[in-house]
Amino acid sequence: MNQKLSDIIGSLDRYKSAAKSVKDILLSNLVMLGEVPAPTFSERPRVEVVQQLLSSSGLHNCSLDDMDNGVAVLPGSEGKKNLLLVAHADTMFSEKVDHTISLYTNEATGPGVADNSLGVALLATLPQLLEELNMELRDNLMLLTPTRGLGRGNLEGLRFFLKHNKKPLSAGICVEGAQLGRLSFSCIGMLRGEVRCSVPEEYDWTKFGATNAIVSLNEVINKILEISLPTRPRTKIVFGRIEGGTSVNSVPTTANLQFEVRSESARMIETVAQQIDALIMEISSNCGADIQWEVLARRKPTGIPFQHPLVTVATEIMKALEVEPRIAPSTSELSVVLGHHIPAVTLGVTQVEKLNKPEESAHIEPMFTGIAQFIAILKAIDEGICDENTAMA
Repeated sequence: MNQKLSDIIGSLDRYKSAAKSVKDILLSNLVMLGEVPAPTFSERPRVEVVQQLLSSSGLHNCSLDDMDNGVAVLPGSEGKKNLLLVAHADTMFSEKVDHTISLYTNEATGPGVADNSLGVALLATLPQLLEELNMELRDNLMLLTPTRGLGRGNLEGLRFFLKHNKKPLSAGICVEGAQLGRLSFSCIGMLRGEVRCSVPEEYDWTKFGATNAIVSLNEVINKILEISLPTRPRTKIVFGRIEGGTSVNSVPTTANLQFEVRSESARMIETVAQQIDALIMEISSNCGADIQWEVLARRKPTGIPFQHPLVTVATEIMKALEVEPRIAPSTSELSVVLGHHIPAVTLGVTQVEKLNKPEESAHIEPMFTGIAQFIAILKAIDEGICDENTAMA
């Protein structure tokens, strides 16, 4: 094992102790940020709080760009390289939801507390954490809280930032509250779509074959299920959400379906999209309902090899912490970072229950292990242990 890596692994207990020392700051930031609603497209109030916290910690160039992305720089002692740390600012909960965050002995609960208020709180607490460790990194740290990450946001905040960023980025870490053990270093291709079915007001309910919006949407689902999918490249279609009708005794005039096509092949995704387009046109013309669909988000398959030093180092550190790596492809911020040929991984901070529900719960004790993991991997990148001139997959 590389001596530098051995030294970092030998420091893991110290990293955990430092994380416990800043526990009150971390949880205070978690509550402060978590109680500011940040649904996609309305994240600015939360990002402004993050920037205030980082500015008060002495970080340079704390600012918001034209997409309301929050950017701050923690200068390194040498500043020859720039490392990107990303925690998306938005959550899936609207302003109408009660955003109270409750702290208990062993957990923090509330809407979006783990996805991704905890990730954002960790970035906001990083200056105090490094100070507690008396750790000055050689490289500059660019702390980014991008907007428009979820759903229809289609990662547009991060895309905008990387398109306009002028500073070369040598590596990146995407921070998510859930789950501890998560290790993503590749991204599967994805197309997220929405089918909207409506019955015109002038629809002739007396004609043969008259139907309603739910029946028409069910026909769409059946036809999509008939699409032949290959086992290589691995491809699947996931139906995520269906809505329709208003009451049990009313004829439903509208119905919606949200779905994802996932594949290792970008070409296969486009092929499936073309088939869906054709079958929707056919069903719409046959049943008389107005059926439309649109693409909400796209991801291209990309990644770094399993043998890349960033992945192998992260795996060694997690195992030293007795954390079992959960290797799975991502469709989140990592896809955009990797798409710009920046070696990067996504990490989870703690164990989470009831994810993406209003009563979402993040366990506190495992956070210290998750933070130690984050600091160790960050230190390894800064020490050059993760450098490799490896072509992106």
